[in-house]
Amino acid sequence: MKRDYYEVLGVSRNSSMNEIKSAYRKLALKYHPDKNPNDKKIEEKFKEINEAYDVLSDEQKKQRYDTFGHNSTVNNENVYTQYQYEGNFSNVGDIFGDIFGDIFGGKHNKKNNNATYKHGEDLKYDINISYLEAMKGTKVSISILAKSTCLSCNGTGDKNGMPPKQCPKCAGTGQIRYSQGFFSINQECSSCNGSGTVISDPCYECKNKGVVNKKKTILVKIPAGVDDGTSLKVSGAGNAGYNCSPPGDLYVIIHMKPIHGFKRNGNDLYTEVSISFPQAAMGIAYNVPVLEGYVKIKVPPATQSGTTLRIREQGFPKLGRRNKGDLYVKINVVVPKRMNDAQKKALFEYAKSMGEIPKEAKYQSDNFFRRIFR
Repeated sequence: MKRDYYEVLGVSRNSSMNEIKSAYRKLALKYHPDKNPNDKKIEEKFKEINEAYDVLSDEQKKQRYDTFGHNSTVNNENVYTQYQYEGNFSNVGDIFGDIFGDIFGGKHNKKNNNATYKHGEDLKYDINISYLEAMKGTKVSISILAKSTCLSCNGTGDKNGMPPKQCPKCAGTGQIRYSQGFFSINQECSSCNGSGTVISDPCYECKNKGVVNKKKTILVKIPAGVDDGTSLKVSGAGNAGYNCSPPGDLYVIIHMKPIHGFKRNGNDLYTEVSISFPQAAMGIAYNVPVLEGYVKIKVPPATQSGTTLRIREQGFPKLGRRNKGDLYVKINVVVPKRMNDAQKKALFEYAKSMGEIPKEAKYQSDNFFRRIFR
């Protein structure tokens, strides 16, 4: 059962937006997964904190939550984007932006703010899974090399963990204005390269970028029913952004390894089986091999070669639904390549009974048999 969002952030229901942000800021810094690696409880705690802040920091969401509680936050997101790595980190960047904005008295213009807190790059990873894994769903651990928040400076780029300071040359604007008579031009500040901020004591570990290359192991949940080429979005698992800006996302591209004898089209599965002429003529209960075990089908009498039988709900699950696609079985009737004399004679008599051979004809030898059927 979900905890009350106000309880999660440790604030009261009549707290101001600044109080909510301040509470989140402290908790986000304390429970950031990069500071507590491989601690599942901390990861869950961090997710819970982000979820609570996402609702309470938005006036409309907060109002709905105050009225309807958790029923107001039903997740309607696309199924492909519901697999989270370490929670939604975008709020962390917003909070750090608030910190720096408070320090600089809100003097950063929009252009410079975007330059300083650039969103981390997205990453792509290709993965191969089997038909059975795609049908049942699975969890796969993958390792990627990505930019992560520098723990030496807490992502600030300053070895003492201090946030960037306002550039004294451009007063935080990122630009220098030059005037000559009636003409004036703006040029990018050479001291801060247009960011509007400078690092007082650069971190040696990350070279004042706030990020370092690090190998990550990520557990990706693959839902039942994914198809070849499906892209799964793992939020916050891409490259970390510079100077505490939000990280990018990881896109896991699904590739399926086909199994001999099976083909997939959407949620439906296709296969073929071979039966003998007597089985096709008289009908048979047949165990069809599928991805996992067998499925019994009834081949009706007088089934012709090339007939396709449909077996409901034996295909792939439909994403986000309980029902499945169907299994289509093509029936191939096999003509025997070799028969002994008794079998040939029996077939001869059958052909005579069907009017395919004159009634007065008699089976005498193999040569005669072939001559009759020319």
